[in-house]
Amino acid sequence: MQSKEHWEQVYSTKSEDAVSWFQEHAHQSIELIARTGVSRDASIIDVGGGASTLIDDLLAEGYQHVTVLDLSEAALAASRARLGDRARSMVWLAGDITKLELPRHAYDVWHDRAVFHFLTTLEEREAYVNAVLRAVKPGGHVIVATFAEDGPEKCSGLPVMRYSADGLHAEFGAPFTLLQHEREEHHTPFGTVQKFIYCLCRKESN
Repeated sequence: MQSKEHWEQVYSTKSEDAVSWFQEHAHQSIELIARTGVSRDASIIDVGGGASTLIDDLLAEGYQHVTVLDLSEAALAASRARLGDRARSMVWLAGDITKLELPRHAYDVWHDRAVFHFLTTLEEREAYVNAVLRAVKPGGHVIVATFAEDGPEKCSGLPVMRYSADGLHAEFGAPFTLLQHEREEHHTPFGTVQKFIYCLCRKESN
């Protein structure tokens, strides 16, 4: 996992909309969360959610129990400042998902558009999957987006992994059923296009 210092530097020196992964609205993520069929009082965690606007969209859609986890305190602070009083109803966690121990069976939906493709070692990816297995309820849903096979080879100056839908699902293995996958062409604030793959899975085992 890349250092906390790297991401604190990024979010301390750049505005939220001056990074390549910025989305004014997280349309694809919101649509996939809606397709899980969870109620508005479901527990949702956004891993690597930092300064992402997904939280704004979830609140606008009426979701009530949302946790945002990020390595960067500065990223979380940016979201809290943007949301103002609305931030008080959210849970904010700072930490490395490959090391942090989340509560068991706490979440109906796990969402990640920011972290998994930065995990370049097998040990990091295994620790991440173990965290998902622990924290997501049996029958819960996991939405992970990474750079696609024809996506960038680096992001924020750091090396990344690129995946096909089958390759991404294989990282999670038999406890997870792949329900659907989608591609996204993300248009960055700089006028470039990044190719993403989204996988929606259901966790079958305990």
